[in-house]
Amino acid sequence: MEQTEIGKFIAECRREKKLTQAQLAEKLNITDRAVSKWETGKSMPDSSIMLELCGILGITVNELLSGEKIDTGIYEKKADENLLALKRKDENNRKRNGIVSLLFSAALLTGILVCLICDLAASGGLTWSPIPVSSIAFAWAVAFPGILLGKRGGAASLISLSVFIVPYLFLLSSLVKEKEIFSVGTAAAVPSVLFLWIIAAVFTRFWKKRKGFALGITFLLAVPFILIINVILSKMLAVAVFDIWDMLAVFLLLISAFVSFFCDCRTGPQ
Repeated sequence: MEQTEIGKFIAECRREKKLTQAQLAEKLNITDRAVSKWETGKSMPDSSIMLELCGILGITVNELLSGEKIDTGIYEKKADENLLALKRKDENNRKRNGIVSLLFSAALLTGILVCLICDLAASGGLTWSPIPVSSIAFAWAVAFPGILLGKRGGAASLISLSVFIVPYLFLLSSLVKEKEIFSVGTAAAVPSVLFLWIIAAVFTRFWKKRKGFALGITFLLAVPFILIINVILSKMLAVAVFDIWDMLAVFLLLISAFVSFFCDCRTGPQ
C-alpha cells in the first residue's frame, strides 16, 4: 500500500463525485485539513471512518487500499495482495517492538546486575541493592507490555500497574522498614490508578476525532483528583489540604482545560 497513490486516488474519486475537500470533510464530520493530508499522502484515513468514506466515494475498501479501481476479474488477487501487505506491516511492527522490548529488558537487567555487584563489592552482602532492584523490576513489569505490544500495549501496561503497584509498595515498605510507605503509598496509589483508567477511557473514546476535547476533560478531571489526593495526605500526614502550589496547579489546569476546549471548538472533530 502506497500512501501517495492512495491519496491521489481519494482526490480523483472526490473530484468525480464533484465534492470539495470541505464538503467531503463535512460529510465525514472531520476537518478539511485531514482530507488534505490523505490526498497528499501524509496520513491514511482512520479505520473507523474508512467504510463511510468508501460509501461516499462509491468505491470498495479494497480499491481504496489498492489506490485504483479494480476489475471484477482481478478483485480477489488485489484483495489477497492488500491482505498480505497489511499482514507484512503488522509483522514488521511486531518485530520492531520485539527488538525494542529486548533492548529495554537488557538495559534494565544490566542496571540490576550493576546494583548487585556494587553492593556486594562495597558491603560484602545485599544491603541497599534490593531497593533499586525491586524498583527496576516494577518498572519493567509495567513498561514491558506497552513496549512489546506497541499501540495496543497501553491497556496491558495499565493492567500491570494496577496489579503490581500495591505488592511493590508492600515490598518497598518492608525493605526500607517504614510502614508509612505502604499505608500512605497505597492510599494515594488506588485513586491514582483509578484516575488513569478514567483518562484511558476518555482518550479511547475521543482522541481520534476530538483531541482537544480529550485533553480538556483530562485537565478538568485532574482538579478533583488533586483535591482527593490532598485530603488523603492531609489526614494521614497531618498537613494542610491546600497550599499555594496546589492552588497554582489547579489554576494552570483550569486554564489548560479552557484552551483545549477552545481549540476543539475552533477545529471541530478531526
